[in-house]
This record gives sequence, C-alpha cells and structure tokens, in this order.
Amino acid sequence: MQFSGIIYNADTNVVVPYVNITNRTASQTFSANYQGYFSFVAHEGDTIVFSAVGYNREALVIPSNLPEKKYTVIMKMRTDIVSLPAVRVYPWASVDEFNQEFMTMKVADDDLEIAKKNVGRESLLAMSKTLPRDGKEVQSLNFQNNHIEMSNRAINQKGANPLFNPFAWGALIQQIMQGDKSRSND
Repeated sequence: MQFSGIIYNADTNVVVPYVNITNRTASQTFSANYQGYFSFVAHEGDTIVFSAVGYNREALVIPSNLPEKKYTVIMKMRTDIVSLPAVRVYPWASVDEFNQEFMTMKVADDDLEIAKKNVGRESLLAMSKTLPRDGKEVQSLNFQNNHIEMSNRAINQKGANPLFNPFAWGALIQQIMQGDKSRSND
C-alpha cells in the first residue's frame, strides 16, 4: 500500500521538515521533504517510527483491513525540551595559565587618558575613513554640491543675451555719454 502524509509540530501546527521515518518491520529508512511531506510503500501492520532532532520519537502502526491500497496520515510530533545545566567557559585551560596571563596583563590607562586617545587626531581620522556618513551629512554635502554647480553654471553660462542684462545697458549708456563728452572737448 502507498503510505503518505505530512508531519506537523503538535504545539504550533508548523510543518517539521526532514523528519527521519523508519519502517521497523521492513528495516527501511525514509526522509520527509522540506515541507514535511513523505510517501513510500509499506504493508499493513508495519510499525513506523518518526524521529527528528528536538522532537520526541513517535510510533505508528499501519492498521489492517484497509478498504483501499493507500493510507494517509497527519502526524503531529511534540517538541523534546531538554534543560542542560549552565556551563561557564573560561579561556584558560588551567589555573597556572590564568595566573601567567594575569601577571603579564597590561593595566589600562585612567579614564582621562583613554578619552584623550579616543578624540586624538589619529583616531578621529581613522574613524572617518571607516565610518559611513549619516543622513544629515549626506544631505549637507548634496546641498553644497548643488549650490556650487548652480553658481558655476550661472557664471560660465555661454550664449547669454546681453540685451536682457540691466548692468550691460547701464555700461552702454555710460560709454555713449563719455563718448559724447570726448567729441565735444575736441
């Protein structure tokens, strides 16, 4: 018969992927896919064991005298909660290593010296090379660049019509008046 189904977590109703499925009667092992689905050929009366890391083992016996040649189940697995005692990890293998490290340890400067080092020219330059710019800094830089570009465009504008420039008109009138005076002096 075709034995198939989907495996869910009993507490959250979320599928449990890659569950190991063992047919103890036939000594066969199968695996569910990433969606918790499985399907394989089994016989009536076979004992099927479901196991996964972090879950209790669940066993199922395929019933006898089924009307069809297929059997589908929705398997619910319960999480296996294991409480381990707290472990404290030290970087030294022995007390002697700890003593040696402690004796060769460099004692830190006082807080004022540390603060002076942190705001020193070298450390600030190093940080400015590695730290990304914040939004305000980028906005200010963009504003400055746009202003400089617009100023340069206005100064270097080629093909500007001098007839629309009032200063050019004033200069022309000044030249005409000075030209008339120079002719009258002759």
